[in-house]
Amino acid sequence: MKTFTAYVELDAETGLYVGIVPGVPGAHTQAATLDELQKNLKEVLELCLEEYEGPSENLPKFVGLQQIEVAA
Repeated sequence: MKTFTAYVELDAETGLYVGIVPGVPGAHTQAATLDELQKNLKEVLELCLEEYEGPSENLPKFVGLQQIEVAA
């Protein structure tokens, strides 16, 4: 079993939560609730990994997040 980290944000226009798993092509989805988003992300990630042909060492490894402040 492998653990992945998803990036989640709230889309202001649609009101939906959007989640992506960086480094895994196609691993993104959206949902109305965070619980539904987690379920959808798990499902799409499993599908993406079924199609993945590279070595597991090449899958992304979570390092951390950084916040960058800029003048708007």
